Amino acid sequence: MKILFLALLTSFSASAQSNLDFNKRFVESEDNWVAFPKDKDSSYGFGFIYIDAQAGLTLNYEGNFTISDNGDYIPTKLETTSMKVRLSPNAVKVAFISPDKFKQLNILPIPEWLIIYKRNTTSIERFYRWGYLYNEWNECAKALTYLEKAHNLNPDFKGLVTELAFSYNCLGKYESAITLLKAALKKDPINAYTHKELIYSQIQSGDLKAASESCEISLSICTDTSYNGENCYNLVCGYFAEKDKKNFNKWLAIAKTWNSKAPALLKNIESMVMQLEKL
Repeated sequence: MKILFLALLTSFSASAQSNLDFNKRFVESEDNWVAFPKDKDSSYGFGFIYIDAQAGLTLNYEGNFTISDNGDYIPTKLETTSMKVRLSPNAVKVAFISPDKFKQLNILPIPEWLIIYKRNTTSIERFYRWGYLYNEWNECAKALTYLEKAHNLNPDFKGLVTELAFSYNCLGKYESAITLLKAALKKDPINAYTHKELIYSQIQSGDLKAASESCEISLSICTDTSYNGENCYNLVCGYFAEKDKKNFNKWLAIAKTWNSKAPALLKNIESMVMQLEKL
């Protein structure tokens, strides 16, 4: 199987045609036949977008087509039908191909090969993976539809609660996230990622006292220190927003220490210090 990468897509220009509406992002196009804006030869690349559990969003690139004067789609198929393009969510917009054009392009509404990617569609592993991927693409509402199904099957599935809380945080449902995360920490009290999401939830909900306490606990018991810089930075940002100099200064040195290798964040912290000094 030949693998192509996103660079292939850069050959398509941003022009449009009245009978193709280029208004769909990749993350909105799962299980759809799509066309890309026409290239310099006035042909449109097309293919089927689906999700590979391991690779994520993928385009099965089929070839190109032109549009005749009477509106017919005239395809130029590839010699092989197994050209895969791994997609990353970006600003590229595609158009859904109307079902009445499938016959002209010699394509089926649902490709026969898709069946291998549709096995175990109701398993908790699939629901979790799809939720994880949509969270990664910042499509948290859609992620939630998968993660809540997984939660109904087994709330103790590894990593599920924190991923579900990530969706809630993304959607501004901080109290829902906090309830889940506190319960999760009772079962796994040293999970650094769970602590990170809880601290974020508490900061965003405006409970900086609780966030400060959670951050202290995380710093003292978590052996995984990879989120310490982020946690402390978010906390000083919260106190800065509240113009709380006392607590800002309490966490200032700690935040600087844990972000000593993050010059951009240190610069932001120094900027906050200067602004608070003027108050």
